[in-house]
Amino acid sequence: MKHASARKRGPRRDGGGARSAILDAARRQFAARGFEGATMRAIAGDAGVDPALVSYYFGSKSGLFVESLRLPVNPADAIGALLAEGTHELGPRIVTRFLEVWDDPVTGEPLVRLLRSVSSRPDLLREFLERQIVPRFAAAIGGPDAELRATAVGSQMLGLAVARYVLRVEPLASASPERIVSLIGPTLQRHLEAIS
Repeated sequence: MKHASARKRGPRRDGGGARSAILDAARRQFAARGFEGATMRAIAGDAGVDPALVSYYFGSKSGLFVESLRLPVNPADAIGALLAEGTHELGPRIVTRFLEVWDDPVTGEPLVRLLRSVSSRPDLLREFLERQIVPRFAAAIGGPDAELRATAVGSQMLGLAVARYVLRVEPLASASPERIVSLIGPTLQRHLEAIS
């Protein structure tokens, strides 16, 4: 005989209310405490849900943060797919994938809105880059100054996003993807390769 308090794992059917409450709480907590300061337990408490539900819906704090930003593409997944192909010609592949995402109105427009909005809270973007993006590239490329070189890649791509998509600086804004890959891809590759 099952214990009366035994329950099935996972959320009760609430029409997505718990998930929405968690996202709202996450946005408040990340804004107030930053990525590192906001804990899954505090977010759950703010949302009024069991902490297990946060993991159930979002998997990790990184996943929750990405969802809370309403990003159309999970950067960690995109980076993982690029790194799975190895580091040969990684620079041009990064730029190609970046342009595919940002040039597509479905995925690019939300990213442009996000980039405009974080100008008032750059600490969140900085923390996410420092804790979630740069370490992935640094671990993959290794060698001397891997973290510095990975940060250089991130700064180059952030600069491209701002100049091409937010400020619309010409002729960069209207340049073909192929031209941009040929210009920036080799620069990224130099950052990615350790100099002996």
